Amino acid sequence: MQENITRHNYKVNRLNRCLLKSHESKLLWFTGLSGSGKSTIANKVELLLHENEIHTYTLDGDNIRSGINKDLSFSPEDRKENIRRVAEISNLMIDAGLVVLAAFISPYRKDRERIKEIVGKENMIEIYINTSLEVCEKRDVKGLYKKARLGEIKNMTGISSAYEIPLNPDIEIKTEEMSVEEAASKILQFLKLKKDKKDE
Repeated sequence: MQENITRHNYKVNRLNRCLLKSHESKLLWFTGLSGSGKSTIANKVELLLHENEIHTYTLDGDNIRSGINKDLSFSPEDRKENIRRVAEISNLMIDAGLVVLAAFISPYRKDRERIKEIVGKENMIEIYINTSLEVCEKRDVKGLYKKARLGEIKNMTGISSAYEIPLNPDIEIKTEEMSVEEAASKILQFLKLKKDKKDE
């Protein structure tokens, strides 16, 4: 099948789109346990970026699984495919000149490395939302941990399925030590530093 596919190169490219928007395109990948605060922090970061006239789009685990990935389960194989598809979508959005915020448990290191291969390591910022399982269970806003403890949910990350902690994330956010506002500020400061270094 691949031999019948020819990639078409269009006149307008990523650089043109970024110049039009006056900023770089990037992928901010938020990883952590369910209930760790990924979506909450991503939402705050996007609001701040939007206020600074940065063109953004957020991809969220539940939202993606209610649409393009609604055919996938939570088996290890389907989790891998879920992340692969999101990485490919992110890659298109990066090419479109957007700053993409992706909030996904993404429990496996191999899958997170695969994201970097798809979008380019230089285009991805891995953000580890470090929240203990105990705190995540106390929050349990969706009631998932309770169901997992009762055996009603299989392959629950942190309970019956492993979460592989990032070894060298670009940013680590310890939510038990800082507020959402402080976390967002730390992430934006990192982005500013990255831009300043490039401008030097």
